[in-house]
Amino acid sequence: MSKPVYALNLFDVSNKDEYLEYSRRSAGEVEAHGGRVVALGKFREVATGNIEPRSVLILVEWASKEAFESYCNAPALKDLHPHRVNGTSNYVWHLFDKLEDLRPILKGPA
Repeated sequence: MSKPVYALNLFDVSNKDEYLEYSRRSAGEVEAHGGRVVALGKFREVATGNIEPRSVLILVEWASKEAFESYCNAPALKDLHPHRVNGTSNYVWHLFDKLEDLRPILKGPA
């Protein structure tokens, strides 16, 4: 059984027309491929840490890593993804496994 994953997207918009072209279609395609946008955000301020701030946050919950990969690699979407690439800069796209609690991380060595 596949587990859900979260995709953390952090980026700056570098070309509004290109990104609008991507966003007009991407929400429906994300859903069709097993994803659900959990949060959208606009950068506010650095609270702590030294990562370079990005202006946009999108957090997507995917039914599985395979669902995420199907969105990324679907032949029918090969014309969609270049709009994201061309419309953004400083893109960070990280995948996280969904956890019910932190025990798997906090458990000592076996």
